[in-house]
Order: sequence, then structure tokens, then C-alpha cells
Amino acid sequence: MFRYFPTNYGWDLSINLALEMGARIGEIAEMCGPLQEAAKQPDATGTQAFRDVWETMADKLCGLAAEDEQQGRLLSAGEKYSRAATYLITCERLQAHGTPGRVALYRRHLDLFQKGVALSGENCERVEIPYGDTHLSALYVRAPGGPGPAPLLVQVNGLDSTKEMKYRVGLPAWLAKRGVSSLIVDQPGTGEALRLQGLTARYDSEHWASRVVDWLETRSEVDPTRIGLEGVSLGGYYCPRAVAFEPRFACGVVWGANHDWRDVQKRRLEREGNFPVPHYWAHVQWVWGATDLDDFMRIAENVHLDGVLDRITVPFLVTHGEKDSQIPLKWAHRTYEQLVNSPKRELKIFTDREGGVQHSSFDNSINAGHYIADWVAETLGGRTAL
Repeated sequence: MFRYFPTNYGWDLSINLALEMGARIGEIAEMCGPLQEAAKQPDATGTQAFRDVWETMADKLCGLAAEDEQQGRLLSAGEKYSRAATYLITCERLQAHGTPGRVALYRRHLDLFQKGVALSGENCERVEIPYGDTHLSALYVRAPGGPGPAPLLVQVNGLDSTKEMKYRVGLPAWLAKRGVSSLIVDQPGTGEALRLQGLTARYDSEHWASRVVDWLETRSEVDPTRIGLEGVSLGGYYCPRAVAFEPRFACGVVWGANHDWRDVQKRRLEREGNFPVPHYWAHVQWVWGATDLDDFMRIAENVHLDGVLDRITVPFLVTHGEKDSQIPLKWAHRTYEQLVNSPKRELKIFTDREGGVQHSSFDNSINAGHYIADWVAETLGGRTAL
């Protein structure tokens, strides 16, 4: 793990995530150099300082991109807009719910992300999936055309990630090379669903996951018998739960197991483990639509996989970082042990040898991500060589 602020895990987590999304180390150094003292300040003061410098860098990149556009250098402009979007979501993610200007900051991130994708000609389409009287937004990455409908991996967020973050880390591109399409979803409690539509998280993840499968079954280019589901971080709970109760999923993958999130919350009340974001308790109450901390802890009692996983009868891959300081490794073993009816279950612990030892491999995702992509391709009928 790259440690720029040794006293502030949450900030270093954000920097590592930004690097995994394509941030440049020179720009990281320029932004973080003035923040050494701010990193030691209380959440509200520190996160405002973090936002100021990261937003300033995004402004500079947008100015440079506009100059590129004037000269017809649209590919260069697209790359800069994309990087600016990465810096905006990095600082937006650290702000407290209700912080003035946060929604505008998020909307600007979305606009720059889409502009970067369009100018760069990326294989990434924003789609909307019907969900009750509203919709779930997603990013659709299609595998190169083949002889028939392609397999697809649905990918869902954790507690504090978004579809754009997951897209930029790279799994959809790695899967596309292997003949597998991707649908990266902002499910309730994350991304657009939470910020712009007020859709809070729910423990019965099959409720929204089934609507995603319904939509995919209308797509002629998708093989409905080869749809898998992957979840990162808290998605390590959402994914197994959804696969257990939605039989149309052909496989499941967790990038960071999260077997008993209720226990993790109890430990965090006792200050055990690292918090992924500042303002943590206010953040989880917002995500889950809780009225106060007691209400949140009552909601969290449902967020576990005991008594659920024996329903899974499809292949399942459980991965975890050996040195995960957020979710103890024991929960990966628990998830694997309870997959008693999976015909192809695997537990992969990422060690120092291959990297990706921290939570959901945020410290070094590429080898872990390619391992997952290979397993998915082998399981859903893609390819692992050209």
C-alpha cells in the first residue's frame, strides 16, 4: 500500500484508489504535498482542504483539455477530462453527506467522465435499467463481436465506491479482451442511485439484482444463460446474497469477502479496523437510510450471509487480500466454507507475491483483477488467450 499520509488511512486509501483509476504520480505529489498538516486535522477541516487542492487540479486539467479541443486534439482532451473526473470523485467521496456543493461536485464528475469517454472513443455506454418507478444507472462495456450472444459479468459497488470508479480500475476492459461483456451498476445505496435519486441500500440485494437480470434478458447480444455477478468490498455481501436468491445468475465472484458486516460494525464501534471514509458513522446512516446510529445498528443486524450460502448451486470465486485491515480474513474462509452446494467453489487469498493484499486489492489491483477475469472467462465460456 502506498502510504503518503501515515496517520490517515482513509486518505491513503483514496490515493491508492485514484492511482488504480489512472491518476499520475506527479499530480498526486503536487496535490498532496501541501496537505501534510491537513491530514492530521478533524474530518470536516481536513476533507475540505483535500477537496480544494484536488478540485484545483481538476480545473487545471479541464483548462488544458479545452486548449486541446480548440486545436482538434480530441484524444488528448478526452484523456485529461477523464483524469479530472477521477480527481473529482476522489475528493467528492471524502465529503460528508450534506456538505455544501457536494451534489454539484458529483454531477460535474459525471459530466467530465462522459465527456472523456466520448472524446476518447471508449467502449463504454451509459444505460438506464428500469427499477420500480425510477431506474438504476449503469455502464455497459461490450465484448468484441463474436459468433453469437456473449457472456456478461454484472459488477456492483461496495459501501462507498461508484460505477465510474470500478470501470476505471480496469476489470471491464480485461474481461472484454476475454470475450466477456460487463455491466457496472450503481445499485441502491451507491453512486447515482444514492446521490441523485435517494435510493438507499437494502440487505435483500436480490431485489435490485433481479431487475438487472430482467433488463439483460431483453438484450439480444447477451447470452441469458451466462450472466455472472461480481461484488467488491461490501459487494462481497451483496453479491453472494443476490446469487443465492436469484437463480438466473450463472456464477458469482467477490473481490473482498464480507460475510458478516454486522460484526464488522460492532468491532468498529470499539475502534477495531480501519474506516474507509471520514465521517464514517454519518456516511453509513445515509447509505442505509437510518435515522440515527441505533437505527443503523438494527439495520446492520440483517447484513450477514449465515444461513444463506447453501442456496448457491453455481460456480463461485471468493477472493481476499491477506493483509486486509478493514475486513478480517476469517470472513473469506467463512464464506468459502458455507458454499457447500457450489459445484465449483474456489478461495483465492492474494499475498505479497502477487500483490493486492489490502482490502479488495486497492493497493495493487492488476494481478488480482486478471485472476478474476481469467476465472470468469473460464467459467462463462470466454477465452484466456488470443
